[in-house]
Amino acid sequence: MRFDVLTLFPGMFTGPFSEGVVGRAMEKGLVEVRLHDFRKYARDRHGTVDDAPFGGGAGMVLKPEPLFEAVDVLKAEAGPEGVGPVIMLSPQGRVLAQALAEELARQPRMVLICGRYEGVDERVRERLATDEISVGDYVLSGGELAAMVLMDAVSRLVPGVVGSPKSTEGDTFSGGLLQHPQYTRPPEYRGWRAPEVLLSGNHGEIARWRRRESLRRTLLRRPDLLERAALSEEERRFVEELRREMGKPSVEGDGGH
Repeated sequence: MRFDVLTLFPGMFTGPFSEGVVGRAMEKGLVEVRLHDFRKYARDRHGTVDDAPFGGGAGMVLKPEPLFEAVDVLKAEAGPEGVGPVIMLSPQGRVLAQALAEELARQPRMVLICGRYEGVDERVRERLATDEISVGDYVLSGGELAAMVLMDAVSRLVPGVVGSPKSTEGDTFSGGLLQHPQYTRPPEYRGWRAPEVLLSGNHGEIARWRRRESLRRTLLRRPDLLERAALSEEERRFVEELRREMGKPSVEGDGGH
């Protein structure tokens, strides 16, 4: 997996990717991160990459030329293989979710555009970017932090990055639900004991307990996820029982009946 990141602040990426999962993946050659300061593609000797918005208004807008020309260079270097999707990190994009991370992890390469200031010339959005992705409904100072989040979420899904494929299978959102509770040694701490089922060695019962606790936690914290989750009939009945216990309206009652 290769990430080509267009940014005005390449130094921001040094610390986060020098350690942790992505850092180790880079050491192994499983993930490659190339940082490109697109200021060097500015057309004047001052390295101007932004200008006042047409029509007036506060702030400055990133000019189109440096971004288009930076991507042109990457495309020329890549040749027939191409650079993959050109993604602009933007609060107007589709929200990054696990399913989207899994979709992107199937790409061998991608370009990430980190916006700054008041925004980016609309021609970049319309004619250069092939996708826009947001990491949440809030505004950051720039796209760098959002790009780091996307790169981390995608990199850990690349085969070989995480030790065992099963390590990611039970993650929150991987199956459309929140992750079940986790416990480790000691079995008892300050009088609080880990659930006996987890100590039983009965893998079938453990799997059933984990699935049910995942359903319980999702209903409590993110009930919206249950609307899209693939559940068996037994699981649907279990969720309805939980709803009644918690005093929550049933699925049939959500429509206001």
